[in-house]
Amino acid sequence: MHRFGSREWLALGTLLAAVATAGSLYFSEVLGLVPCELCWYQRIFMYPLVPILGIAALEGNPRIAPTAMALAIPGATVAAYHSAIQRVGEGACTVGGGCTTIQYELLGLSIPNMALTAFLLVIGAVLAAR
Repeated sequence: MHRFGSREWLALGTLLAAVATAGSLYFSEVLGLVPCELCWYQRIFMYPLVPILGIAALEGNPRIAPTAMALAIPGATVAAYHSAIQRVGEGACTVGGGCTTIQYELLGLSIPNMALTAFLLVIGAVLAAR
């Protein structure tokens, strides 16, 4: 049985970040959903993880962890906050409409719930790579 090493964990983190990035672009560019302000912040934290983790995976460099965590942890925090205000229905933002609006759900998960899941999985992959 092959054991996952740093390179494989970083590749998995890259794949997770890439799927999250592609998903967010699908929601806005294909489905026409306008990202709210908190969604933009989550994108700002997720998108750079694709090349950062991808290059680290190619190089087999787990020392990228502090850089990746500097993006993934705040991204997860914003996604958790966004998920919470959607649940309670209170909160406001200005770009693209209210952050409490649930524009799309998949398997009972709203877009910020999916983003939170992706960030947490990326964090797990980066920690496992170390």
